[in-house]
Parts: sequence; C-alpha cells; structure tokens
Amino acid sequence: MSEHPTLTGVAPAPTALIIGVTGGVGGEVARTLLARGWRVRALNRNPDAAAKNCIGLDRVEWVRGDAMDQASVVAAAKGAALIVHGANPPGYHNWRGLALPMLESSIVAAKASGARILFPGTVYNFGPDAGFVVDERSPQRPLTRKGAIRVEMEQRLEAASRDGVQVIIVRAGDFFGPQTSANSWFSNALAQPGKPVRFMLYPGPRTIGHAWAYLPDLAETMVRLVERAESLAQFEVFHFGGHWAEPGVEIAQAVRRATGRPNLPILPFPWPLAALLAPFVEMFRETLEMRYLWRTPLRLENAKLVEVLGAEPHTPLDQAVRMSLEGLGCLSADAPSGALLLA
Repeated sequence: MSEHPTLTGVAPAPTALIIGVTGGVGGEVARTLLARGWRVRALNRNPDAAAKNCIGLDRVEWVRGDAMDQASVVAAAKGAALIVHGANPPGYHNWRGLALPMLESSIVAAKASGARILFPGTVYNFGPDAGFVVDERSPQRPLTRKGAIRVEMEQRLEAASRDGVQVIIVRAGDFFGPQTSANSWFSNALAQPGKPVRFMLYPGPRTIGHAWAYLPDLAETMVRLVERAESLAQFEVFHFGGHWAEPGVEIAQAVRRATGRPNLPILPFPWPLAALLAPFVEMFRETLEMRYLWRTPLRLENAKLVEVLGAEPHTPLDQAVRMSLEGLGCLSADAPSGALLLA
C-alpha cells in the first residue's frame, strides 16, 4: 500500500470502499477488513436503512450514493486504497443494463483514486464444454447471457489493468454463509431466512458434484490476497476451491445433520413450474438459464491460490452449514449443539 507514516511513525489505517456491502460477499469482506484494522466506507442509496440491517458493520462509514452514478462513486473512493466491487443486480434483474455500468463506475473511481479493485467472480464464465475441473486458464465459452456478461466484466477489468489499475479477481462457486444474500441457492432452496428448515429443494441430480463457497472463508481468502497485492501482477485471477460436494446432495445432508433431523425431506426443485412461469417471472427465466451448472460437474482448481497463500482458508462443511443456518435464523431451539455436531 502507498500509505505514508504519520509524525508518530504509525501508518494510518488504509481505507476500502465497498460497492454492494448489503450483499453476501461485500458484507463479509467488509467484516474481514474491519477485523484487520482497515477503515471501511460503504456506498449505498439508503445508508440509514442499510446500517440498521447489516450485522457487524457498526464501524462502517456510510456514504449516500448510487453505483450507477460515476460521480458519486468517484467521490466516495477519494483516499481509498481498495475498491471491493461486490454489487449484483437483485434477482438477476437487467444484468446488462445494471452490472456493466456499475462496474464501469468502480473502474473510473479506481483510476481517479489510485485504488486497486477486488472483484468476486463466479463459475458463470464457463460453459458446459469447460470440463470437470477448470483453472484460471480454462477456455471461457459461456452459452448464457449472464455468463457472457461476466466474461465481458472481467475483460473490462483486464483492460483497466493495462491502464494502471491493479485488479484481483477471485472466482468461486455458489455462496452460502451466516449473512447469505437473497440471490443464493442456499437461502432460497435449502433454507428460508428466519424460518426453521421444514424441507429442502435440491436443484440437480443428487449424484452430480457441485461447488460451494462459504462466505467467511472466501472473504478471508480475498483479504489475504489484498495483503499480498504488492507481490502480485497488475491483473490476477484466482480460483477458490471452497467446498466440493460430491455427491452434490451432501450439502443437504449437512443441513440434516445441523438441524438434528436425519429424515428432513429433500425434494426435487420444481423446474417444470419454473419453466411454466419463466415467460412472466424474470427470476425464473434467469434461473433456468443457469440450470446446466446443476447438471454438469464443474470444480474450480485452486492450485494457483494455494501457491500464493500456502493454504486456502477452509471451515469444515458441517460447521460452515451450521453457522450459516444459525446466522440466517433457521435453527430451532431443539437443534443439536455445535459441540455435539462436531464430535
């Protein structure tokens, strides 16, 4: 970091601007940065409401503004050493019309402030032809609109790196965690925030593996990479291995263990109903487009990440699932304790 020592010889805490702090990744990275002694600034259209609803972010400096407005992002990024771009259009709504302009705002702000950009990537970049195990050099030939937009977003970030902005991208599987956002399969199909788990909807064939990313582990990984940024190239992409569930239904079995209900129903996701409603409901239409990720195993190879960090932060699956359910308010009083669960 290009921080200058003060008269007392102690360098001031670096500042990070979070775009999308109310989302799963943005919020978890903000908590991790705060724990590391960073100053965290968050841009939000309604900061008063966001501050009340975000757990563990009481030390955040809230700034009113819109990620679609370049001027407000540039102003919020003044003096920042890092911009975490975790913004996603809610409910998959209007990705091209929202995701690309929001990213462009962060790029313009990074150029103005000299900040580096930390960007959470996904597996959407890869089509069914990518193969079972993909690394950072695997071909990106997405067949979906969101996949194509994700590739374009990374291309724009790579172009920005050639224009002086350091960029770190960390691709990961489906997110889950104590503060999982509404866009997550975990908090839509396997659990409903604020309610005990009565049944689960599993989206794919039970035997096919699936990649999951526990948000606290992912955030820890991203921040550790930022701490090593001076030794990284101007543009870096890493794959986060996370939890590879094989068979895929193992994630649902972990929910059964966490709730202490070994016979908790695991039902198939109602894809026929989603197809029927797709012409009228954008969420179902966009979800159907990504169904191939449940039918085709796609595992992220994290060798490059491990080479840089030495090891990937990793919480055991049962512990991660239990903590996620606790954070989402989905465990009843008679659920087994953590000590019993991990015994």
